[in-house]
Amino acid sequence: MKTILIANPKGGCGKTTLSVNIAGYLANRGQAVGLLDMDRQQSAALWVETRPEYLPPVSLLKYGIEQDSAFKWLVVDSAAGLSGSNLAYSLINKASNIIIPITPSLFDLHASRDFLQTLLEEKNVRNSRCRIGVVGMRMDSRTRAAHALEYFLSSLDLPVLAYLRETQVYVNAAFEGKSLFDLPHHSAERDLEQWSFLLGWLEKA
Repeated sequence: MKTILIANPKGGCGKTTLSVNIAGYLANRGQAVGLLDMDRQQSAALWVETRPEYLPPVSLLKYGIEQDSAFKWLVVDSAAGLSGSNLAYSLINKASNIIIPITPSLFDLHASRDFLQTLLEEKNVRNSRCRIGVVGMRMDSRTRAAHALEYFLSSLDLPVLAYLRETQVYVNAAFEGKSLFDLPHHSAERDLEQWSFLLGWLEKA
């Protein structure tokens, strides 16, 4: 089972949005997907419970319970404040892919710096058993914020996997237990294009 950890110790950076949409994409590819919601608010869990039965299934998993090896993918929506704990190290060491969502704010960049540097020092990461990428959330690639993010990441040698714009498409889909990949193509075409590099990166895992 391949594990995708969505992590950033800062709250409100888009971890759940990334988690449910990645899970929805993999499910639509015919993969057996488990979603582990570790956030106190349990928003990803609510999304799974709201998901219509006619859509490709995403299974909600509980932390601390041995995961079913029948799942090909496990997507982990980690909690805010995840940093420096035994739990954090355990999740990082089990992950095959780690995706860090960052919002367009100077404060968010600085809040993420220590976490990213600590992450890159982890044995599992240093031994290249785990890949790390960053997603600019609610961010346009042509903006000053995007340029600041790329400059910030240049010293860490981390790729920007996507810039995802701020749009009600994600909000409206989530209300119905859907991901971007469950919607008619014409209603999410612009946003689907923004996911292309990220999805290619995941497929190479």
